[in-house]
Order: sequence, then C-alpha cells, then structure tokens
Amino acid sequence: MPLIAAAILAGALGVWIVVTFNRLVRARNRVREAWAQIDVQLAQRADLAPRLVAAVEGYRRHEADTLDRVVAARGEVMNAAGPVEAGRADDRLEGALTRLYALAEAYPELKADQTFLDLQARLTALEEDIASARRYYNALVERYATLRQTFPNNAIAAPAGFRAAEYFKASAGEERVPEVTR
Repeated sequence: MPLIAAAILAGALGVWIVVTFNRLVRARNRVREAWAQIDVQLAQRADLAPRLVAAVEGYRRHEADTLDRVVAARGEVMNAAGPVEAGRADDRLEGALTRLYALAEAYPELKADQTFLDLQARLTALEEDIASARRYYNALVERYATLRQTFPNNAIAAPAGFRAAEYFKASAGEERVPEVTR
C-alpha cells in the first residue's frame, strides 16, 4: 500500500512538473512573439523617417541639425538590442521627429505637401500601434514574471533556465503621439 501511494504521489508530481514547464514555455513564447511585433513596428517607423526627412529637405536645406538627428536616431532604433535599449532609442527618434514636425510648422508649403502629410499620418498611426503593442508586451512580461516567480512554479523555472524578460520602458511621456496639423 505505501508503494502505491508513493507511485501515485510521484506520478502527480511528474504531471505537475510537465504542466508547469509547458505553461512557462507558452508564457515565454508569447513574450517573444509580442516583442517581435514591436520590433517590426519600430522598424517600419524607422523606415519612414528617411522618407520624411527627404520630404522636408527639399524645403529647407539649412535645418541640417534636425534632419541629422532624425537619421542618427533612426540608426539607433535599427541597431537596438533588446527592449530596454530599443525603448531609449525609440525615445530619441520620437524626440527628433517631434523637432522635425516643429520645423515643418514654419513652412506652410511643406504642411500642404501631400507626400509629407501622408508620411506624417502613417507615422502617427504607427505611434498609436507601437503604444498599444508596448502595453500588450509589458502585460505579457508581467504575467510571465508572476508565473516564473510564484511558488511553487519558481522551483521549476529557475533550474529549467527561465530567465526574466525585460519590460519595454521609455522615458516619461513616451506614449504621446506627435501632433498632426492639417
């Protein structure tokens, strides 16, 4: 009788370990997939930045500092490694784009240019998508962290190599969308 009880207990423990391990794997994979979506959106926005710069360059050549900042910030976003670095680089790109939009305000003919308006509208839509994806990603990271850190799951998570995921953090005001004036 004690052997049967021990076998049942060992079987239940084995099932629990497998179920918990699989839950951790699913949570980690959801976090990775959500990050991949943010990465795609950041790349899309970074790809639009040079086209916006080109549209503005034709109107004002001596504003090179602002244009150079956008190009440099775009490069940082494209080369960022991980959510924390991407968040910081994204902040710099957003600041540079905000300065670019301010520059455009000084030129009524640029504000009326359809190419510029289309690019600005696409960037604004991407900003909203990125903010939404960032909230979703961070919610998944929080769920994964809770799953990893709560007892008794932590008895499996640490030895099995489930490491913490980084939150996608940005500076204060990071979710504001650049204003579009038409």
